[in-house]
Amino acid sequence: MTPPLKKEQEMKNPARFWDRLAERYSKQPIADEAAYKRKLEVTRRYFQPDMELLELGCGTGSTALLHAPYVKHIRAVDISSKMIEIARGKAADQNISNVTFEQATIEALTVADQSIDMALGLSILHLLEDKEAAIARVRRLLKPGGFFVTSTVCLGDNMKWFKIIGPVGKFFGLMPLVKVFTERELLDSLTQGGFEIDHHWRPEKGKAVFIVAKKTQ
Repeated sequence: MTPPLKKEQEMKNPARFWDRLAERYSKQPIADEAAYKRKLEVTRRYFQPDMELLELGCGTGSTALLHAPYVKHIRAVDISSKMIEIARGKAADQNISNVTFEQATIEALTVADQSIDMALGLSILHLLEDKEAAIARVRRLLKPGGFFVTSTVCLGDNMKWFKIIGPVGKFFGLMPLVKVFTERELLDSLTQGGFEIDHHWRPEKGKAVFIVAKKTQ
């Protein structure tokens, strides 16, 4: 059981929650290896060697490091300093120098508008208080015609009851903030936020929704 003071700190600062989980998270196997590989493959179809990428919520850096050989540079950020520490260690071990890992929130991120070719938001939109604000920020950062690649859990399609259970789990420090919305609501958030859907795939009901969205003019 998480001590009361620590629980209160994590409620106010979710980075503490992810710091606590970082080591265990880094050792977890990929839940669906086939789906993960397909997402990597689809994403790489959009790559060009001169691309500048931004990854939001990069965790311990595995995906950024796998994509690194195919693009010019990846700036990968996460709110957890422990996650970033592990990611930097992986990059050093693999001798990968074109990925920059840093601790930052989406709101506090310093990036020039229209300077990024592609943004990755993998397993992050459902963990944010305001996904629409994040989508709007990503759109501003992307160059005209840039791409936003997301993989998002849409609990509203088959776990609506989580709206009740989730806040309780968060209060007791057992889980982070998790927003409940449907696949349709996610698609609407992207299209209403200035994107057109270029690729859309969900392996099966209950799995994360994978989308490649293109910034409209």
